[in-house]
Amino acid sequence: MSTTIKGSDGKLRCKWCDAAPEFLAYHDTEWGFPVSDDHRLFEKICLESFQSGLSWRTILNKRENFRSAFKDFDFNKIARFTQSDINRLLNDEGIVRHRGKIEAVINNAKRAKELVKQEGSLAAFFWRYEPGTKQSVKPQTVSTSAESILLSKDLKKLGWKFVGPTTAYAFIQAMGLINDHVEGCVIRAEVEGARKSFKRPCGDS
Repeated sequence: MSTTIKGSDGKLRCKWCDAAPEFLAYHDTEWGFPVSDDHRLFEKICLESFQSGLSWRTILNKRENFRSAFKDFDFNKIARFTQSDINRLLNDEGIVRHRGKIEAVINNAKRAKELVKQEGSLAAFFWRYEPGTKQSVKPQTVSTSAESILLSKDLKKLGWKFVGPTTAYAFIQAMGLINDHVEGCVIRAEVEGARKSFKRPCGDS
């Protein structure tokens, strides 16, 4: 079975990006490109948590609503959310109204502040879970990895919630810690180039 699809421009891409019209731009400009911005990293881990049990299309379509509801995923602001904010979010039809996941974002914002204080940045912490240079499995054939299992375990030890190994793996894929674009995908080479020139973050210590 083919793992690629030919786009209207005649170029091959990962097959999944043809599943919905909004996936193409996300695939071509975001997915797999390395990220070191703490707010974007926090946003992604939160959105992947919300996506658990749902489709990514649902989350992607609501992403701007999520950004508005959660102060552009500024964890310093979210950490100050109160019960009135939880009530507001539970009544916000523009997002996924799941109490546990909403409360997890607020909890994780507090944990993120602690992590930044300890490590210098979220990026310095997350990029420690970048796998070795050689991928041991073909792209998009697994939903967890040794690194995602370890990341999930370590985050849970630090008090984070809704960060299972599958959520952690989707985060690792999307934030460019691995290049999981399939062989033959036109974007794979772009991501590889971005990863080669990407300056890995390091902590203050």
